[in-house]
Amino acid sequence: MKLRLTNLRLCLDADESELINLAARKLRLGPEKITDLKIIKKAIDARKANRLEFVYSVDVEVDVVKGIRLDPPFVIASPPPFSEKLTRGSERLDMPPAVVGSGPAGLFCALKLAAWGYRPLVLERGQDVDTRWHEVEKFWQTGHLNPECNVQFGEGGAGTFSDGKLTTRVKDPRVRLILEQMVEAGAPEEILYLNKPHIGTDLLRIIIKKLRKKLISLGGRIMFGQYVSGMRISGRGAIEALEIGNILLPLSIAVFAIGHSSRDTYQMLFQKGVLMEAKPFAIGLRVEHPQSFIDHRQYGKYAGHPKLGAADYALVYQDRERGRSAYSFCMCPGGYVVGAASEKGKVVINGMSEHARNSGRANSALVVTVDASDFGEGCLKGIEFQRKWEEKAYKMGGGYYKAPVQKIEDFLLDRASGDLDGVLQPSYRPGVTPANLRECLPKEIGETLAEGIRVWNQKIKGFGHNQGVLTGVETRTSAPLRILRNEGMESVNTRGLYPAGEGAGYAGGIISAAVDGVKVAEAIIARYREPEKDFSPEVIDKLKWRRD
Repeated sequence: MKLRLTNLRLCLDADESELINLAARKLRLGPEKITDLKIIKKAIDARKANRLEFVYSVDVEVDVVKGIRLDPPFVIASPPPFSEKLTRGSERLDMPPAVVGSGPAGLFCALKLAAWGYRPLVLERGQDVDTRWHEVEKFWQTGHLNPECNVQFGEGGAGTFSDGKLTTRVKDPRVRLILEQMVEAGAPEEILYLNKPHIGTDLLRIIIKKLRKKLISLGGRIMFGQYVSGMRISGRGAIEALEIGNILLPLSIAVFAIGHSSRDTYQMLFQKGVLMEAKPFAIGLRVEHPQSFIDHRQYGKYAGHPKLGAADYALVYQDRERGRSAYSFCMCPGGYVVGAASEKGKVVINGMSEHARNSGRANSALVVTVDASDFGEGCLKGIEFQRKWEEKAYKMGGGYYKAPVQKIEDFLLDRASGDLDGVLQPSYRPGVTPANLRECLPKEIGETLAEGIRVWNQKIKGFGHNQGVLTGVETRTSAPLRILRNEGMESVNTRGLYPAGEGAGYAGGIISAAVDGVKVAEAIIARYREPEKDFSPEVIDKLKWRRD
């Protein structure tokens, strides 16, 4: 008999082998009656400064039933495993589907299609993850940007250069299946049960390569350096071909998993008449503190305990006067602030951590919501708004993708920082320039953010000073628009176009994007038979030539 037990608690210095004894006491059994125990969830309870505990949910196998205590919320029967109810469709499909983009949505969509025999072709405008790493490092060292291969574009998508967070609010059984595929590809098994799992950019690069190999072994293809510059649409409003430079790729299905920074692709879709709508997003700055400061504020006397790792935080402020929300976003314990530009003459920042989270620095985006009242009506207006402030940040940084920075205390007083004496030196590369970051944000956004920092300074004492430094500007929190689709996951007015993931406006993070990609694949499988033909060798050879 398998049972799930919740709320099992261990102090920091206890060994997890003690969980069997805790489970036995909950069930009023001897420990020898438990034949197996598996951790399902593990979280830290840090609400009491004088007592930090790990809290577990576990599944146990017991060989007796009589005498077992079954008082909720401690014990419930384990839910059955996810059962996929998917039947292949009957509509004719001439050519394999193309998947535009190899981020989480595109990659997991392609893996699902390949597993069902649809032989998808993934078209990635950037390069493979190893080449991409070298291009990004060159940008951080020299300030020379490759607009086609950078932190936003390339194998693995924008999440490749991030903290690799795997948390999601999505309640979907596919989440577990995606995590299991990641473990199979080399991720630590702990991501299956940690309350806040993450991989880190170093492990992500390894995992992505293994997932690529799996895709190829299942009959899929992935080709790099393939920028989809246009598409042909029939008089009946259906996709007929994708344009890749001067090469035409005939097909009838294309999944657009393009990521939130593919502005030229958004423009192309708009010009082709694909229905889209603007959506709210958030912009702001990124704050850096010594990690030891955050650890002590969050963990008190337990800071530095080897089982705890680097502490994080989550902050929210409601500005009722201005009707806005400010909040921390993509918090990176033990990480770095990184240059994330994808267009020339624009500064964009993001946060990144390795798996060990041992840089000694804590950083997080501090952002404020914006909507059509800020950037105007029209589905592309949010992109114009982002560009305006990214260009402002570039000019304030002095060129070569240097970023403007400011002491937190100076930001609160709305005065430029003349130097960075007495604060943590920014980790951002290619370089920084002291400035007044209020000038690279809309006035009301800067004011709301300043009020939020003052409030957060009361929640985390010293947050508003204590060596903290701000870097600007963070604009790519989510897609600024949504590509409209129907219940079948297909564009509402362009047959064969399947928008997917964060860039399509339907996800917000690695796991939610991957789930959305899988759901799009399932919609295609449920509608179409396996493709009758394959792409001709001549067309593929032309694409390979472009890549070279």
